[in-house]
Amino acid sequence: MELLLVNIALIGSVLFGGMLVALVHRTKNEQIIKLMLAFSGGFLLSIAFIHFIPELYEHSHLNVGVYILIGFLIQLILEFFSGGIEHGHVHTQEGAKIPIALIIALGAHSFLEGVPLGSQLAGVEIATSHHHSDDNSLLLGILFHRIPVAIALMTLLTVSKASRLKSWLILSIFAITTPIALIMGYSSQSIDFDFDIILAIVVGMFLHISTTIIFETSENHKFNLLKLMTILGGCALAFFIH
Repeated sequence: MELLLVNIALIGSVLFGGMLVALVHRTKNEQIIKLMLAFSGGFLLSIAFIHFIPELYEHSHLNVGVYILIGFLIQLILEFFSGGIEHGHVHTQEGAKIPIALIIALGAHSFLEGVPLGSQLAGVEIATSHHHSDDNSLLLGILFHRIPVAIALMTLLTVSKASRLKSWLILSIFAITTPIALIMGYSSQSIDFDFDIILAIVVGMFLHISTTIIFETSENHKFNLLKLMTILGGCALAFFIH
């Protein structure tokens, strides 16, 4: 039952982001994306530093720093192909085709996030399960980030003049990538594999995404008060749920 509810939440978050694009004017979409990204950036950065990294170092026998760095670099490479849509970049000329590399890179990013989440739900012993068997910070971090990314992707598809059917098909493919990975992680509990490796890589990706979001959320290198409060709100939520 828990697996089903998590999958519904993951898919629903993306579909919700897509519906916002259909219902809200594009200028408002850009403002929503910025604020949601600012909140998710603060949240992701906080759970990485106060939750994932300390527990990975405490309970894993891996060379954790190496895998976190690998995750950081993987995200850097993925964003070369995705154009930075993971942190709200929507850059395309009206009517231009969406590069297939963008969809693949976004799907790869989404897929990697789902594997440790599935392992956690299956009860596989990973770093985050030692002190918090019912911890939801990884799920919340993914959900908070998927909504603005879905808005950015749907906005990009709308600007490219893709048909409504094609737009929703691409968005649906993005929506199911994390649940597919989650089910794979959930089903692989009998495999002799240290899932802390994937978790450390995902943490590295979170660090890249969150720091990029926070630095790029500023205009002329200055935060306005609303964005600053939104980032601090994400940080505060991560602190209190931990």
